[in-house]
Amino acid sequence: MKTYLFVFLLLGLLGFGAPAATAHGGEDHGETATATAAGAQYFSVTSQSAQFELLLRYEPIKAGEPAHLRLFVSDFATNAPISGARLTFTVPENDKLQFAATPQGPGEYLVEGQFPANKAYGLTVNIVADKRADLMLLKGIEVGKELPVAAVLTAEPFLTCKMGLLLLGGFLAGVALTALLLRRRTRVTTAQPPLVHS
Repeated sequence: MKTYLFVFLLLGLLGFGAPAATAHGGEDHGETATATAAGAQYFSVTSQSAQFELLLRYEPIKAGEPAHLRLFVSDFATNAPISGARLTFTVPENDKLQFAATPQGPGEYLVEGQFPANKAYGLTVNIVADKRADLMLLKGIEVGKELPVAAVLTAEPFLTCKMGLLLLGGFLAGVALTALLLRRRTRVTTAQPPLVHS
């Protein structure tokens, strides 16, 4: 009984020396992330309708300077790029702002214009392609916002002081447990009378 108590106490002490589990940055796995990932090259805004899907990519925009945004237009059902669409733009926050689109490739358009102030804007896109037309809103174009910088990873050495103590404690616990089990085994074997063969 004394041996089991000793082993139980020893394992309990090792358990208290173990590092605590920590959370991983408040990440919620229930929703899709809307924030731009650290180290990203551009911001993106999306919009979908029953006919079209829009993806707007842009590098950080400065107020009062020309903005160059890339707009990708695709069919919602097939995800095929829509080429040759007529695009007109309005800004709900300021209807005097002018934006123009230039085709760049299959379903890709360069949108150029200028935002006057550092704040979030929306861009209403009127799309006419073949015999289809739609009016869509791209919300959340952040003017004046910088891309998040990727954190520099610092490599921690494997054998820290706490890890060394934990390994040493585990080794000593293993030695003590082995010694106790071997000691008990030798007592059991010496208590039995020797076998005599005739």
